[in-house]
Amino acid sequence: MRIRTAFAAAVTVALAAGPSAGLAHAQPDLDCRDFAFQEDAQAELNRDPSDPHRLDEDQGPDDGIACETLPHRSTTSTTTSTPLPTRGVQGGIGGSTGPADFERTLGTALAFTSLAAAAAYAARRHRGAGLRRH
Repeated sequence: MRIRTAFAAAVTVALAAGPSAGLAHAQPDLDCRDFAFQEDAQAELNRDPSDPHRLDEDQGPDDGIACETLPHRSTTSTTTSTPLPTRGVQGGIGGSTGPADFERTLGTALAFTSLAAAAAYAARRHRGAGLRRH
């Protein structure tokens, strides 16, 4: 009976901890200096209009335009200088920002497999202890 209780507790903990796995992939705080062009900062602001990074830095009311002091791609000359790279995956250019579905599935399968192995070990050990007593 103890094994069932321990297994049920372990499953409950695993299921409760599952939603917090996304917290490990927290997004960094972005500033205007993290972007080479205004269009890149605008794309980030458009992704989350609540503006958690405070990219709409005007002194007055928010106008929905991010990092107005940055140069625009259309006004910069690519022949005179090479544009600075932006933050790559963190800047929203390709890649992913968190674990993929298969990674979550694999992690869950590994957790359940380890729980089953621990329960089997405990059951075998418990049976062995019971045989020695008799």
